[in-house]
Amino acid sequence: MTAEISDAAARAAQACAATVAALRSAGVAPEALAEYVPPRRVLLWTRPATMRPLGEVWRLGALLLGDDARLYAAGRATRAAERGRPGYQSVSREERREIAAAALRGGFAAGAPVDFDAVPITLDAASLAAAPPDSLVGFADGEVRVRWRAGAPLAGAPTLASFLAERAGLLTDPPL
Repeated sequence: MTAEISDAAARAAQACAATVAALRSAGVAPEALAEYVPPRRVLLWTRPATMRPLGEVWRLGALLLGDDARLYAAGRATRAAERGRPGYQSVSREERREIAAAALRGGFAAGAPVDFDAVPITLDAASLAAAPPDSLVGFADGEVRVRWRAGAPLAGAPTLASFLAERAGLLTDPPL
């Protein structure tokens, strides 16, 4: 069983690398991947929230594919923007404005898409065998498969290779 999982993990890693090569050759621009750093107090002052750059990724549905062929479960996303004056329309709107300003303070260009809170997905035999039942990627029927939503069964789910090929195809040759 572990040899079967190891072979499937190797095929999945190869599919990730091939998809990165295809996206690069097609000239599809990646998005930024960052880590949100919350505001913190330093003596009497509070340093505002910021975002620390981690690399670049392509958004492929519920997955993010890094330029180093690593997979991530998509977290949240924003576009870097000025904070502006508080409008006090709603607390959630003010939080989103603060997150966009944190991306700008992190050095991202205004208007640039920034993905954050992404969870790395490890494609090795041990991680696939121990994957929780609600993870996006899992092992079933001799292949690494992708769930369309958390909790969906893996049986009948698309393989990672076909999922990546389909999503990359939408980016390289979008319909209309």
